[in-house]
Amino acid sequence: MGAKAAIRDVGRVLDVSYADVDKIAKEIPFALGMTIDKALEVNKNLKRMYDEDKVVREIIDISRELEGMPRHASTHAAGVVISKESVDSYVPLYMHENSITTQFTMTILEELGLLKMDFLGLRTLTVIRNAIELIYKNHGIKIDFSKIDYDDPKVYELLSSGNTLGVFQLESAGMRQFMKELKPDNFEDIIAGISLYRPGPMDSIPAYIKNKNNPQDIKYIHPKLEPILNVTYGCLVYQEQVMQVVRELAGYSYGRSDLVRRAMGKKKMDIMEQERQYFIYGKLDEDGNIEIPGCVRNGVDESIANKIYDDMIDFAKYAFNKSHAAAYGVLGYQTAYLKAYYPVEFMAALITSVMGNTDKVVEYIRECNTLGIDVLKPDINKSFGKFSVEGNNIRFGLEAVKNVGVNVIKDIIVEREQNGEFSDFIQFCKRVDSKDLNKRVIESLIKCGAFDSINPNRAQLMAGFEKILESIAMDRKKNLVGQVSLFDMANEEENIYILPKVSEFKEKEKLSLEKEVLGMYISGHPLSQYERELKLNSSININVLSQVKENYEEFFKYDNKDVTIGGIIINKTIKTTKRNDIMAFIELEDLYGSIEIIVFPRVLQRYSDLIKEDAIVYVKGKLSIKEDENAKIIANEFEEIIKIEDRALWIKIKDISDKNVLIDVKNILSKYKGNSLTYLYCEKSKRAFKGEKNLMVQINENLLDELQNLLGEENVKIKNISLKNI
Repeated sequence: MGAKAAIRDVGRVLDVSYADVDKIAKEIPFALGMTIDKALEVNKNLKRMYDEDKVVREIIDISRELEGMPRHASTHAAGVVISKESVDSYVPLYMHENSITTQFTMTILEELGLLKMDFLGLRTLTVIRNAIELIYKNHGIKIDFSKIDYDDPKVYELLSSGNTLGVFQLESAGMRQFMKELKPDNFEDIIAGISLYRPGPMDSIPAYIKNKNNPQDIKYIHPKLEPILNVTYGCLVYQEQVMQVVRELAGYSYGRSDLVRRAMGKKKMDIMEQERQYFIYGKLDEDGNIEIPGCVRNGVDESIANKIYDDMIDFAKYAFNKSHAAAYGVLGYQTAYLKAYYPVEFMAALITSVMGNTDKVVEYIRECNTLGIDVLKPDINKSFGKFSVEGNNIRFGLEAVKNVGVNVIKDIIVEREQNGEFSDFIQFCKRVDSKDLNKRVIESLIKCGAFDSINPNRAQLMAGFEKILESIAMDRKKNLVGQVSLFDMANEEENIYILPKVSEFKEKEKLSLEKEVLGMYISGHPLSQYERELKLNSSININVLSQVKENYEEFFKYDNKDVTIGGIIINKTIKTTKRNDIMAFIELEDLYGSIEIIVFPRVLQRYSDLIKEDAIVYVKGKLSIKEDENAKIIANEFEEIIKIEDRALWIKIKDISDKNVLIDVKNILSKYKGNSLTYLYCEKSKRAFKGEKNLMVQINENLLDELQNLLGEENVKIKNISLKNI
């Protein structure tokens, strides 16, 4: 039980809210061998929480006692043990979560000679099935992958573009870059790509790409290796190739070559070294007959045989099974095919498959935006349980809304399909007579905007829904027991079911409630109100970096460049340096995408109050551009992006003595009177002058346009009042 796991488990047992426990757990730095005591030493914020909050102290003290203890007995999710007779004749068993489980580990089972097979239930299989169903529903086309060739140019064009987010096994940033460099044009390339892109074999990637592009330069240490390694351009990639090598060069039998493969798969170097002698010199049986001829008897030079075996020993450290990679490659190709030909259906099925993972949902929705697909907000009259296709767009699924269960969704859809769409909120509450339609469900549906098409004022619904539900429930009860009096009948329902007159939520609160129940913003973005200011004061945006990344030469020109970028902090991770100082990695999101910001200890200490999730800030720093990596920013300064009423207008002119310019500026300012201060900066004297009260303005689009037309865009800025210069 690690430090974070101990804290989360203890907090859960003590019935402390998830949010509060999560705050404590997130203060534990990500570092190898990190303990609670060490975290208290290196993280001053965690130590302060421990000293000042008795609940935090109780959680941490109990967690210290549990840290390092076994948390539970783990079970291989897909491993099935097969034996000739009843399994309990060979190994002890126990019951684990209604499943009969062996008490021995998998390695002991193999040593006993029992067969263990893995049956994987992959999420991707569900994605493919759901996408095929959506395609048939929307286009009337039945996709049968058993009848589709694996040589479609459009699929390989997609793979070569690196646009493989959502494609099985090929969607990581590094793998996407690898695909762009590799430019696969056949199925063998996909299999090799899956096998190579792992720790260890990644060292062979440059050679593989070079040999693929220059096959005439491939050299084989022995002619017999060519038919074995030509499919992988002279590189040793698979365990099966090792089996072929020992059979073709040393005369191994199929069974004996599989022993070598298994030794490689289990990283059993002692067996591998023992086999070296047999591989080079052969082996005699008990009667003196040749069991394994060996390389030397087969005419392979001893030094070459040793070199080949050395290569296989090195390869054994990361040996991969080709049949495994090929099976994954099939699914990779199929998902790439769906994305290439039916992107809307594929993305709908893909997002549905990760509804429990908000980060993935957000990532895939961004991908939809890149593909020109709009993801529409939940709608009580349009949404189904899963993400669905609506024209060329995707409709948000109700199952992804917090607190809205499958049963109530079914009841809503059945009522809608049988009796038509809902015309207003009160009618919805009356018509959906479900035991699962409770206050929490209604509240979540309001917060996510599911009623916007019939009652767009979310604040009004939030203020009145409880009373309406209570009134409807009371009427149903009266009708059920026949207790309706003449007096009750005289009071028409319309007098009871009235929503209060309430002003709509402010945009920020509206978006915050959306994120609360969806885990993301769907109808807008908290940065939308700052769009003009961000454009004025940011020297770069993430969209620019994404575009130039396609051109390496252009991309690397940005390395070490001073930049200012504005956005909202959506994630913060604390880590410990080798010197036991605390640093942070934050994810900053602007209106176009997100970028990683590296915050070293000195900067983190200085700006710790600003560096928190949901903070809207400017970051000043240097771009870090490295090959095969996304751009990062090394932060030097943080500055809060504040409310419009707390901002000041900064105007730069060359010379304060230029009366004509001053008169023009004053005339423009006088048209937009408001509460924001104006500062005038003289470039010649390098001095700033605070404008008088009669020059206070209301900062808006028209004011900025007029000033920029007069002075130039670079000479008009919106700044915090506290700043002293531009």
